[in-house]
Amino acid sequence: MHIRTAFPYETTHEDLWIPLADGTRLYARMWRPRTEEPVPALLEYLADRLSDSTAPRDAQRHPWYAGHGYASVRVDARGHGNSEGVPAGMETIEAADGVEVVHWLAARPWCDGRVGMFGISRGGDLSLQVAARAPEPLKAVVTVCSADDGFGPGVGPGPDRGGDALLTTGAHARAAAALAHVARPPDPAYVGEAMWRGLWADRLEAVDRFIRTRPPHPARGVHGGDGIGENTENAENTENTENGAGDAGDESGAGDEGRGGTPGDLSAIRAAVLAVGGWHDPHRDAVLRLVQGLPPDRVRGLIGPWSHQYPDQDRSPGPAIGFLQETLRWWDHWLGRPRTPAPTAPATRTPSDADPAPDPNPDPNPDPEPRTPAGPGTGAGPVMSEPLLRSYVMDAHPPATAPSVLSGRWVGDTAWPSPLVTPVTHPLRGAPVLVRSPQHTGVDAGRFRPAGGDADLPPDQREEDARSACFEFEVPGETWILGSPCVRLRLTLHAARGQVVARVCDVAPDGSSTLVTRGARIMSARHGRDQVTRRVPGTAEDVRLDLAAIGYAVPPGHRIRLALSSAYWPWVWPEPGSEAGFTLDPSASSLELPVRARESGPTITFAEPQHSVPLGVVSAPTLDEPRPEQRVVHDVAKDEWCLEAVPHHHGTRVHPDGLAHTEEALETYSVREADPLTARARSSWSVRLHRAEPPGVWDARVEVRSEVTCEHDDFIASGELVCKDGDEVVFHRTWEQRIPRTAGRRPGDDIGASAERSTRR
Repeated sequence: MHIRTAFPYETTHEDLWIPLADGTRLYARMWRPRTEEPVPALLEYLADRLSDSTAPRDAQRHPWYAGHGYASVRVDARGHGNSEGVPAGMETIEAADGVEVVHWLAARPWCDGRVGMFGISRGGDLSLQVAARAPEPLKAVVTVCSADDGFGPGVGPGPDRGGDALLTTGAHARAAAALAHVARPPDPAYVGEAMWRGLWADRLEAVDRFIRTRPPHPARGVHGGDGIGENTENAENTENTENGAGDAGDESGAGDEGRGGTPGDLSAIRAAVLAVGGWHDPHRDAVLRLVQGLPPDRVRGLIGPWSHQYPDQDRSPGPAIGFLQETLRWWDHWLGRPRTPAPTAPATRTPSDADPAPDPNPDPNPDPEPRTPAGPGTGAGPVMSEPLLRSYVMDAHPPATAPSVLSGRWVGDTAWPSPLVTPVTHPLRGAPVLVRSPQHTGVDAGRFRPAGGDADLPPDQREEDARSACFEFEVPGETWILGSPCVRLRLTLHAARGQVVARVCDVAPDGSSTLVTRGARIMSARHGRDQVTRRVPGTAEDVRLDLAAIGYAVPPGHRIRLALSSAYWPWVWPEPGSEAGFTLDPSASSLELPVRARESGPTITFAEPQHSVPLGVVSAPTLDEPRPEQRVVHDVAKDEWCLEAVPHHHGTRVHPDGLAHTEEALETYSVREADPLTARARSSWSVRLHRAEPPGVWDARVEVRSEVTCEHDDFIASGELVCKDGDEVVFHRTWEQRIPRTAGRRPGDDIGASAERSTRR
């Protein structure tokens, strides 16, 4: 990683308020070049906290863009961070607010009227939602690890979604973290001692609606094509610190259960879209759907080996690329920038505005001279001469939970689906087989949304394979898989409800099994996740599963293994009766692999990663032994299996402004081997925001505890939220909800049927 200290433009930064039409003010932080000429604006807008949660990541990116001639602006959505108002759903107010912000930026005297938007995860989602409303100043978007749901056939819900909704326990933990996040107060150091308590009170009064519509729960529709997960917003890695204490790619869980996109019209998007993802991110299929669904003169796709993080992070798995330089090419083409820096206006210098010192480590990939693009909106120029989709085909590798670099090669495809990809069918063989997996099958699945942690990716799959029915295929030579494999199965269920999970693994000559991709289907969700379609036990039927897209090269001497199971805890909440399993008829079943021609793209190269100077957030020392990121415990007497998971940003981080930000969390998922109704998910989150020095002593705490259990026909969700100012309890809420167990029902949808207890102080 090269740390850039000298840029073509001197820069300045300031915090400001952006007024909305209804009188609400959004808190913003802006970095811009010192020039008298108006410049394009770049907007990162999301439901998070720019003064603490995303501050380290913001310091890596926004000053870098400003140093290259753009006004780069980070804005907290209403009801989040230091912004006024109360939290709102993305599908309603947040996107409309984003449109207002775009117009406000375009009208500033320092802006030339052209705006770009970028973001990762929820921020990327919002960029697409704002673009779908087609504000005229918005010319270009960069969306990273984002969902594209809700844009209609071919680009919205993936091929399994709706009728193949699954129930994921990971959503429960992320929703608990979302609640802990949304209940945090604004920071008095930025909004003032006179305002923060009132803003917090308004926010907490609105939390009842948040609990009712987005309670911590086990259910969220998921899709095999997205790595089995539609994945609500992350709660595992809210903070990006340069010392590795957090994830560079994630926002907090604010508003998680609103994720997955908003109903919109893809054809309404007029801005150019650069869609970016990673093969180890659950949303990588969205990149393929976007490049397929948007006009080719306004879209490009990029998929690397990465997890849920920006591609320039030095985290597992790599290799990282110079992503800021790559996006600069995008902005230069679609927004343009001055040919040469204009004379700087006189200004009072502050330490943060000081002239940069000579760079002691010159950039090995210096910027080209600032250039005027071929013309915004023309679709011409070098960046649009790149292939429609650039993707990384990973080499085979031994199982590893945190590989540093995965070798492979970049390939370019001028269309998607690609004419260079051919479906190859492998029939299954053998006599009918009963698949009756123990309920803890899935404990070696890895983290639902990996982001560079030590225990994120799946370990050796041999134990999982032993709990599954397996079929193996020889490969005639090196085989490049690029796209979404498909499994067609003839199944006979032995109960009215159940699920089937398919994994494709690469088996090396030494017997080790590396997970390549996977997918799942809830058998009772034929007509959507809002209703249960009960199967007639003993009746055979044909089922199709579209697995998550992948780029992977299987070498000669390796075998491809298809592993089928009837359980996948804790990723998939087990259906009642699923312990009976199903019978598979191999003679009417097959695995279809998308095999790409072995033609790489030798001209596809990227610069080395670079950032601007780190913010200086540090992890506070502790004498406590760190918990394992993931640990599996087997209670032999009860025959109960428990997975304990600790989010990556566990601990205390100290910011340069004196803020100490502490988060402690633990997620546990337990189930007995033979009883799906014993499945239980628990999550606890504790957040402390503490400042012991001037400008003001401050000590705010938020604690969330939640649990989900199940019966044959219902989920039971319970929890508690406590907020404190010092030792004073300012808000206390408990709840208990009974939610009808439809195929993919979200607890809270039938809130009128719930029993709820609450107290406030």
